[in-house]
Amino acid sequence: MGQVNAVNVEISVVLGRSTLPMAQLLRMGRGAVIPLDAGVNEEVWILANNHPVARGEIQINDDRISIAVTRAADVYDFMAGGYS
Repeated sequence: MGQVNAVNVEISVVLGRSTLPMAQLLRMGRGAVIPLDAGVNEEVWILANNHPVARGEIQINDDRISIAVTRAADVYDFMAGGYS
């Protein structure tokens, strides 16, 4: 069990996706807004070492943002860019 506890896992949360022309991306500066394809109440993707492992909901408590895990991730749905 000691070896398992020594493994580092990078956790990321994907709020949504966007496709932009490179020229538009290069023109962006501080304060630029990138529109995402996700809505307000949609689940987010939770990634472990860049692999989808779960879906979750954003929770805001006072000045803290957290993610509550809601279900396991569908890897094929993630790869297809789907948001079910």
